[in-house]
Amino acid sequence: MRTDTPRGTLPAREHLLADSADLPVLDVVIPVFNEEDDLERCVRRLHDHLARTFPYRFRITVADNASTDSTPEVAARLERSIAEVRAYRLERKGRGSALRTVWSHSDAPVLAYMDVDLSTDLNALLPLVAPLISGHSDLAIGSRLARSSRVVRGPKREFISRAYNLILKSSLAARFSDAQCGFKAIRREVAERLLPMVEDTGWFFDTELLVLAERAGLRIHEVPVDWVDDPDSTVHIVSTAAEDLKGVWRVGRALAVGALPLDRLARPFGDDPRDRQLTGVPGGLARQLVGFCVVGALSTLLYLLLYSVFRAGAGPQVANAGALLLSAVANTAANRRLTFGVRGRDRAVRHQAQGLVVFGIGLALTSGSLAALDAAAGDPSHGTELAVLIAANLAATVLRFLLLRTWVFPDRLGDVPVPDAPGALAAPRGDTTAPPHAMPLDDATITMTRNRR
Repeated sequence: MRTDTPRGTLPAREHLLADSADLPVLDVVIPVFNEEDDLERCVRRLHDHLARTFPYRFRITVADNASTDSTPEVAARLERSIAEVRAYRLERKGRGSALRTVWSHSDAPVLAYMDVDLSTDLNALLPLVAPLISGHSDLAIGSRLARSSRVVRGPKREFISRAYNLILKSSLAARFSDAQCGFKAIRREVAERLLPMVEDTGWFFDTELLVLAERAGLRIHEVPVDWVDDPDSTVHIVSTAAEDLKGVWRVGRALAVGALPLDRLARPFGDDPRDRQLTGVPGGLARQLVGFCVVGALSTLLYLLLYSVFRAGAGPQVANAGALLLSAVANTAANRRLTFGVRGRDRAVRHQAQGLVVFGIGLALTSGSLAALDAAAGDPSHGTELAVLIAANLAATVLRFLLLRTWVFPDRLGDVPVPDAPGALAAPRGDTTAPPHAMPLDDATITMTRNRR
């Protein structure tokens, strides 16, 4: 793949021009393993559909990953007879490995894939790739679980699919609805940055790709699809599910410790409408206020809960200090990630230390309020203590936001990659080295049956 922009940021999304080059706009990859019976029929059906309905140049790439039957011969015959078909031969199994290899070598600006059985109605293909062509979205997926989707499959597969997506939502906080539908597309410049971060080479490849893209703030477009189950599918459900669960654990652990450099997937400042300056409002203030209020409300509930627990076995000052300390650590971590958008472990200890200073100021304010209450009322009730603490915490909250914004997480607009002119990008930020688990593309043994068109 070509990389024409700095590795630290993605270029702004732009509408792809239909007549800008002789290259195809869309490259549809069909990963296959021992599909000699169905391959030709499905490829010809897909080609006929694209030729009749798709308004841009296209290519169909058959990615044969280590088939042991006559699939390679069928793919080669299709390449010879249809100008828009290309055949790849890989000597290693794995859908993820096949997609990584073909997508990484494709010159089309929009890359897609679908299963060879064409279970998904092809009328959804143009709606799938249209948001990528227009520059609206970064990735697109077909969803069998959307309300308007029409799906025909047995109860066993239905249960497994919904259970798997429920696991993703609960463990990885995924918001997309269908991770494993074999009907997806991605813009090439996004794939350039995202593929080296995806470790899995099998069926979990899709899920890992989507989770990382979503966590990096990329836009994922979902298309409801009509889908009919293939009763002759060769997917081994039990072993696939086990590998998927291992992948969920691995990705969840990497995200929890900040081991993935997701900042390299950031869009340049100004590409997101939320980044635009508002008259009289400092950049990002509106978003930060909303995030801070949400985090503050949850932190206050945590603080009151901890105070009530500690108060049962200790005095009010000790209970207040312990509850405020624990809630302050959680508050700093949450504001760091959610309010001010700081990811990874860089300066995390420093931020927590500064947060503890802010905690000390809040402690002085709330402890002073308790001391004043004790001096005035003698032996106040628990409810009165809580009321005073709530009022003191409201004042401390305003002060905490100001300190977090101006001191702990200062608004450094100069660090954000702002183009000085169209096409000009600032220097990348953060670590731009590939993670240790990134798989080099050279590991795949590729045999092209013919030179690229």
